[in-house]
Amino acid sequence: MTLPAQNLLAEEASPYLQQHSGNPVHWRAWSPASLEEANALDRPILLSVGYAACHWCHVMAHESFEDDGVAAVMNRLFVNIKVDREERPDIDQIYMAALSSMGEQGGWPLTMFLTPDGKPFWGGTYFPREPRYGRPGFIQVMEAVDKAWREKRASLNQSADGLTTHVEARLAGSHAKTGLD
Repeated sequence: MTLPAQNLLAEEASPYLQQHSGNPVHWRAWSPASLEEANALDRPILLSVGYAACHWCHVMAHESFEDDGVAAVMNRLFVNIKVDREERPDIDQIYMAALSSMGEQGGWPLTMFLTPDGKPFWGGTYFPREPRYGRPGFIQVMEAVDKAWREKRASLNQSADGLTTHVEARLAGSHAKTGLD
């Protein structure tokens, strides 16, 4: 199943998702159809989690998600899913736990790269459009993730499986919902 090659957030109820409905990024909301699309296209998922009052979410949106060049790279390489952490705290909790399990500092926007079936394999928080603040530029990050996906997929899938098992066990200890759908 392939969804239309356009931004699909216009009909979403979340004010945060509505803020991104005019982006040139082909955003999808978290849904079974979005995961099915990633599987059908055999593309990794770029998951961006944030909320309406988040300063760095707005900065990343302005620098990257509103930029035609950045959006073109996102649309070519990934199925792009946007999540409002206030609407879907369960999704936020899963992927924030994954990020911290990778030894990274948590925060928002949460930027995660997932296998087509939703298993996390790499991530971070805010990435500037151009390298600065000691952080790589967002296009560099996406191109590196794409290269790793193409050249080291078996290793990434194995890491994603292990990380998912770890996160599920960690969250099960806190009596949280751990399903990825």
